[in-house]
Amino acid sequence: MTTTASTTETDQLSRLYHDLESEHLNPLWTQLDSLMPTTPSPRAVPFVWRWSTLYPLAQRSGDLVPVGRGGERRAIALANPGLGGVPYVTPTLWAAIQYLGPKETAPEHRHSQNAFRFVVEGEGVWTVVNGDPVAMRRGDFLLTPGWNFHGHHNETDRPMAWIDGLDIPFVHNTDTGFFEFGSEGVTDESTPDVSRSERLWAHPGLRPLIGLDAKINSPIAAYRWEHTDAALREQLALEDEGFAATTGPGHAAVRYTNPTTGGDVMPTIRAEFHRFREGAHTRTRRDVGSSVYQVFDGNGQFRLGQTSHAVGKGDLIVVPSWVDWSIEADTEFDLFMFSDAPIVERLHFNRTLISEGA
Repeated sequence: MTTTASTTETDQLSRLYHDLESEHLNPLWTQLDSLMPTTPSPRAVPFVWRWSTLYPLAQRSGDLVPVGRGGERRAIALANPGLGGVPYVTPTLWAAIQYLGPKETAPEHRHSQNAFRFVVEGEGVWTVVNGDPVAMRRGDFLLTPGWNFHGHHNETDRPMAWIDGLDIPFVHNTDTGFFEFGSEGVTDESTPDVSRSERLWAHPGLRPLIGLDAKINSPIAAYRWEHTDAALREQLALEDEGFAATTGPGHAAVRYTNPTTGGDVMPTIRAEFHRFREGAHTRTRRDVGSSVYQVFDGNGQFRLGQTSHAVGKGDLIVVPSWVDWSIEADTEFDLFMFSDAPIVERLHFNRTLISEGA
């Protein structure tokens, strides 16, 4: 009797699962561990892309792949090895090296996705954002907020490359994306040293009365290297003078902000710049949310999980959610960083665990 009853129950359970599947239903009790793990278990993995590999591949693409309608941009996305081949550096962030050849123009378009450019080397390209030409130079952080028409033109006889960062995966996975073509070229081919947005907004501590409303995205098109460098340099100088001015010993850091709110430059992306003295290091920590670093200058070590990676100029490093990480500088070490922290914090999912050790 017991065996027959058990067999009957097994058959009924099998039929139940079959009927659930046929009606596109999934029982929670068979997948609780994967849906609600005790701690985050990211599919994205820590990884390092070498600039010495990326840039030659971008050059080869420049020789073989035209820029124009269809492909739109000669941009090569970083595909995290843990994400099954999709062109995402993390589940929320997209990063790419973009390459524009001599005298080339990338035509204008706009999209829902928020974007930025960061220049690790070179100059001579202007990005035109809603008709405002913005010069791109080494160390500059440049914004292209969502639904702003933008294109790029190279006015020199030399190619130029930079990194793009966008919230493409987040927008894609929430089905919130729109795209629209713009001009076949750029709407303003002039090459001013300073953009109109900077002339209006980029005066430290001063805000024009014409724009007293809070803006979703920062109205500053370019955060210039000379200001970033000076801020970091003065933090370390003040530390030398005995004042509390740095994030940690030998660790200067700044966050790019929206002057109308004091918050992040865009609602989905945070951006910062970090400078370490030779020998300075961070404590090991874990954070909910993902981040990407690019080495701007110097050499150092990223410890990701149990593996230490030696990195240098141009290298890109991804730190997935809830992975142990730390940084140590072998020389003076400059790092640009962007992350999905505004999304995580707005949803109140943020959590950090910092090691008690040095």
